[in-house]
Amino acid sequence: MNGQPEKMTVVAMTGPGGPEVLVAEERPLPVLNETEILIKVAAAGVNRPDVLQRMGAYPPPKGASDLPGLEVAGTVVAVGPAVQSVEVGSRVTALAPGGGYAEYCKVHAGVALPVPMNLSMIEAASLPETFFTVWSNVFDRAGLTAGERFLVHGGTSGIGTTAIQLAKAFGAEVFTTVGSDEKAAAAKALGADHVINYRTGDFVEVIQTVTNRQGVNVILDMVGGDYVEKNWKAAAVEGRICQIATLNGVSQNVNFARLMMKRLVHTGSTLRPRDDAYKAAIAAALREKVWPLIEAGTIRPVIDSTFPLHQAAEAHRRMETSGHVGKIMLRVSEEA
Repeated sequence: MNGQPEKMTVVAMTGPGGPEVLVAEERPLPVLNETEILIKVAAAGVNRPDVLQRMGAYPPPKGASDLPGLEVAGTVVAVGPAVQSVEVGSRVTALAPGGGYAEYCKVHAGVALPVPMNLSMIEAASLPETFFTVWSNVFDRAGLTAGERFLVHGGTSGIGTTAIQLAKAFGAEVFTTVGSDEKAAAAKALGADHVINYRTGDFVEVIQTVTNRQGVNVILDMVGGDYVEKNWKAAAVEGRICQIATLNGVSQNVNFARLMMKRLVHTGSTLRPRDDAYKAAIAAALREKVWPLIEAGTIRPVIDSTFPLHQAAEAHRRMETSGHVGKIMLRVSEEA
């Protein structure tokens, strides 16, 4: 295939379990359909859904690679016959339905975006999963607008660092929760207006005090559990809450009277199973509205740590400590 090798190194899973089930092996290169492109991967992102997939709790969509890895950056080495938007030789970063932990990865051409001029491949590969997720939930689903108050939990996670910067760039007043004073300082440096250490304070009480009991307009939550009820308390009248994960499990008890009295909208979504056309529309919006901010340096990716591809298990261990600030990355080739 255009001078590419027949085999590639990948990190696969021997079965559900801990980080030790991630092992390197050899596989044939992916075969493209007419609308796909093949990327020689320089770097790949590590995300919480990869951990869930490794544990057996988040299977890939039908037809997707069984390998973990939802975002990559690298050079396009082949394109399907119907592809006109991307050329061989282009440097791209792309959202993948799976298969990112590999030397080569195929994606639909519509979800590939150019590597921003001022970013390395490591930095570029850190963008798709969190930027697609935050844009589609905070701006498309919840309709955050300038002048509104916005709360994101886990402000120093990959999602959190992205959400803080995007919300701030588009004119919102930003609240976030973190688990330490060090993480509070990092969130402040990214532009958060109000940072709440959930280990030493109650975010509901702080928000009610700061906002004169008006609450926040939009909340992005990946915690779930007892945070559902707390989010409803912290939300403003006509507030919108987007649920993108339930790391603390499902909520057992919530007061639906509060939902009704405040006329709240509590919605949620998962990105991975959505079709290519939906993801391509998000990519187009990001290219128009966000990529110029990245190239201007207004928004910047936050990288916590980088591991070689064959040390993907160590990257997962780092994520499971929850000590990271920003994205955990895999270096796949010297180009990164």
